Amino acid sequence: MAKYLLLKHYRGAPAAVNDVPMDKWTPEEITAHIQYMNDFARRLEGTGEFVDGQALSPEGTFVRYDGEGRPPVTDGPFAETKDLIAGWMVIDVDSYERAVALAGELSAAPGAGGRPIHEWLELRPFLTEPETTTDCH
Repeated sequence: MAKYLLLKHYRGAPAAVNDVPMDKWTPEEITAHIQYMNDFARRLEGTGEFVDGQALSPEGTFVRYDGEGRPPVTDGPFAETKDLIAGWMVIDVDSYERAVALAGELSAAPGAGGRPIHEWLELRPFLTEPETTTDCH
């Protein structure tokens, strides 16, 4: 099994086919979208492929270390001007092909007009420890 992170970019990814911003959706369209996401996660829980997932607030701040005894440096928030990740899901699947298939299915979540968004999702494998071999010579 391999873990993959699915990132839902609200801004910063290539444009979706149904590219109507969520703040222009009706309450019913938002409810249908969230229901699709919840049903998808529930189905993957049943197959043992769902690890976790969360929606994210649009507000965010970059933070970095600034030296011993100094407070961290912050830059932001950037809700209107930077890449915006709307949410994420971690899956644990048998193959890259399965991860791609699930990301494609998740990309079809409904948006404006109840039509699939066909949004681009970023699929990132978890970094794993390299396999080590011992030489028995």
